[in-house]
Amino acid sequence: MRPKGIALISLTLFLNLPATRAAVSASQAAAVTPSCSLTWVGHEKEIEEFLRSGKVAKLEVVPIGVTKPQRAVFEPGGPVARAAWKQLAPSYRGGFRESYKAEIAAYELDRLLDMHMVPPVVERRLDKDLGAMVYWIENIHGWDVKKPPVGPDPGWSHQVSRMRLFDQFIANVDRNAGNLLYDDDWHLFLIDHSRAFVDRKDLRGTTPPNRVDKAFWAKIEALNAEQLQTALGQWLSKGEITAMLARRDKMREEITKRVAEKGEASIFF
Repeated sequence: MRPKGIALISLTLFLNLPATRAAVSASQAAAVTPSCSLTWVGHEKEIEEFLRSGKVAKLEVVPIGVTKPQRAVFEPGGPVARAAWKQLAPSYRGGFRESYKAEIAAYELDRLLDMHMVPPVVERRLDKDLGAMVYWIENIHGWDVKKPPVGPDPGWSHQVSRMRLFDQFIANVDRNAGNLLYDDDWHLFLIDHSRAFVDRKDLRGTTPPNRVDKAFWAKIEALNAEQLQTALGQWLSKGEITAMLARRDKMREEITKRVAEKGEASIFF
């Protein structure tokens, strides 16, 4: 039998070999690597500035999405590896009004509501084109239409409720499996808002939540025209902001009616 002292010395020498240290470090890193993709919270200003000015090494074709976005790949070393580049000048396409400015407005409204579901978006000029540079969320899963994801509750249901309230408020009639993403920590992410924020004042084409996240609805209720103009006026017309408030009135009417029929406990959570 090998003496304990020799065994301990041998183990110490083994652990201090360069290759072993590297392997152990890699193993430790893998063990603590977060599965969370919600990486921009608390770093918004830094990320926004990089999206505006970071050097783009190349643009790649993205084979999905009807608006034909491109994927910008940044030179290494910055806080962002990739972004979606959407140069959609405000106009009608396929019967829908689309604009890169709506992408920015969705992000700014997300920040105003403290929602953390829409990734950072900024206006940028590449060559001669103005467009939206959208933070590319890494390590996420797409939405399976045949088997929609169901995360742990109550957190997951609250996120779905917030998504539907948000979509009604901004008149997003284009929510589909292609623009819903989630990570291993069950954070729900919302992308592709170029068709939102039109000047329609009704809720047609949007889906109300089965139950209403009371705290989030209170945040929407608390917004006024001045706050929306300050946060979104650079990207939306006064008519589009007025339409948001009109849709909120319709949302309130629907929620009030449902509460009267079923009671607050059945509607709010």
